[in-house]
Amino acid sequence: MNPKLQWLRNTMSSLDLQGLIISNPTNIKYLTNIEAEGILLLTRKDNIYITDGRYIEQVHSTLTLYDEIIVYNVNDVSKDDYENFFMFCENVGFEENYVTYAKYKELIRKYKINNLVETEHIIEKQRMIKDDEEISNLIKACEITDNCFSYILTYIKPGMTEKQIANEIEEYYKARTDGLSFETIVASGENTSKPHAVPTDRKIQEQDIITIDMGCKVNGYCSDMTRTFFVGSVPEYVKPVYDLVLKNQEQTIEEMKDGASTRLLTKMVDNDFRLNGYDLIHALGHGVGMEIHEAPYINFRSDVPLKENMVVTDEPGIYVPGRFGVRIEDTIQITKFGCISLTKSEKNYIII
Repeated sequence: MNPKLQWLRNTMSSLDLQGLIISNPTNIKYLTNIEAEGILLLTRKDNIYITDGRYIEQVHSTLTLYDEIIVYNVNDVSKDDYENFFMFCENVGFEENYVTYAKYKELIRKYKINNLVETEHIIEKQRMIKDDEEISNLIKACEITDNCFSYILTYIKPGMTEKQIANEIEEYYKARTDGLSFETIVASGENTSKPHAVPTDRKIQEQDIITIDMGCKVNGYCSDMTRTFFVGSVPEYVKPVYDLVLKNQEQTIEEMKDGASTRLLTKMVDNDFRLNGYDLIHALGHGVGMEIHEAPYINFRSDVPLKENMVVTDEPGIYVPGRFGVRIEDTIQITKFGCISLTKSEKNYIII
């Protein structure tokens, strides 16, 4: 059987679940590689995928006998079939973070389930630890992002707009990858004080500060990198802030390893920022994989220990409203004794 489905079945057994309804498309793709509208059911004996006629051929071409998944055309599934899928299943799990209350009631009614129970993100927890193939895809996405950043540094000239630069990054990615992993952030001058700035018609000027947050997808897996850099020279008033952000970004990388506390990492950076009169106003980082933001989250509210082969970001930032901001971000693979930065672009003062 597909090892991811086997792992999930073992987990279900430990949670006393005899069945599971999976409706999140990202989780379905993770488990089966299927990209189609449908629902995945794990019953006592079978793995069942229900979709409509538009996707039957596509789904069959994706699956192998090794996956051990039975495919149904939704038009061929009777009321009795639905009611029999989970016959003799005392507890059936569902994805509580993806199902509305109305859908919850519908599931109980359609499948005649006695006890429909929350699963507490068991698939998302499984996805936190990447296998070799996933790591390989993430490495490729990060390599392309590094190459894109090197190219864009040669492309940017005073007089260009933020939108022009963002469009050029998108075109670069479109030619080499599955596309963007999120909408590119290009901010210049005072716009850099907005952590999630949207590219505008503001033109790049001499002595500008520029922040670019960028990423792509390779075989469905994301990269994420941010660099702050300068046109002509580094303003003196920015240097202390840049140095503080870079110091903390690099110190966090030194502390990232199997067993490290995500909460303590966040506190370490926030404490140093506060000693210098600033605050860490957003999460220090987040998991990266099939989604650009996924578990684990590195912030004050999370205390998930980092584990080998988790892939996360490290992205401290300081923002001075109406003036400027500095953020430096890398995608990081956790190893048993430390970590590896998958994005490798220069971080010391970058001047174009």
